Amino acid sequence: MSQPLIFEDNYKKLGLEKFSEHNLETINGNKFRYDIKVFFIPAGYELFVDFNHFKTTKPTLFFLTNQHLKVEKGIEEGILLYYNRDFYCIQIHDKEVACDGLLFHNVFEIPFVELDENENAIIKKLYQSIQDELEFKDSSAEEMIRTYVKQIIIRATRKWKKQNLDNDEIKILSNELDIFRDFSRHLEIHFREKHNVADYADFLHLSPKTLTHKFKHLNLESPNQFIINRILLEAKRLLFYTDKSVKEIAYDLGYEDPAYFNRLFTNKIGSTPANFKKTYSSGKKYNI
Repeated sequence: MSQPLIFEDNYKKLGLEKFSEHNLETINGNKFRYDIKVFFIPAGYELFVDFNHFKTTKPTLFFLTNQHLKVEKGIEEGILLYYNRDFYCIQIHDKEVACDGLLFHNVFEIPFVELDENENAIIKKLYQSIQDELEFKDSSAEEMIRTYVKQIIIRATRKWKKQNLDNDEIKILSNELDIFRDFSRHLEIHFREKHNVADYADFLHLSPKTLTHKFKHLNLESPNQFIINRILLEAKRLLFYTDKSVKEIAYDLGYEDPAYFNRLFTNKIGSTPANFKKTYSSGKKYNI
């Protein structure tokens, strides 16, 4: 695959292209801003997803939407699979493997799965099958590609659950998983205008107390803290990646009083928004 490959039909879009630290600027730009992205990243990479640092000791799939990816170190090229919601997003019958499923925006903030040797071979073959269909350009290519994408998502979802739910740190009943997945999905959609736990409890047909108790039972931070964290993450993105003023960012995030937003940010991050932008841009990293 020497050149990026893309399928487009009406509003549906899917593409495949190789990436390295040298062309990530394009990937982080507006071209893929609204796409769902599945990065196949070889072992030996050091990277940041937003402001979180990761090292890949095995081949790893990262599942991102509007997060910012920055590679610090990586020799072998990775592969980016991207598509929009019109191409693949099954909300009703396949919630767990849809574009708002476990792999994207989960409350545990774990956007990746590590692959063993056998899984790595299977995923590589699925990526190759997608590439073959994109190059072949047959009339049935769209449906074939969609089946391969779904296989990647299903396999990765199973692996994610095994890696993150079948351990002593996180114990969660499968029938409760929908609550956390749906909370994450609603938070991603509404965090700019809905800042109260009661709003999200209403979406889930629960009382705020019950929702908070479910998070506490798993030793997770409170729903209120998850809401604040999501708001602050967006604030940091806007401070670091745009030229918007603190006042504009406050309004964007649903705060009519910029001074209140300033105090909230300073209290939680340990730095004023203006100082965060200045210090982070100079290369110093906060523990965030």
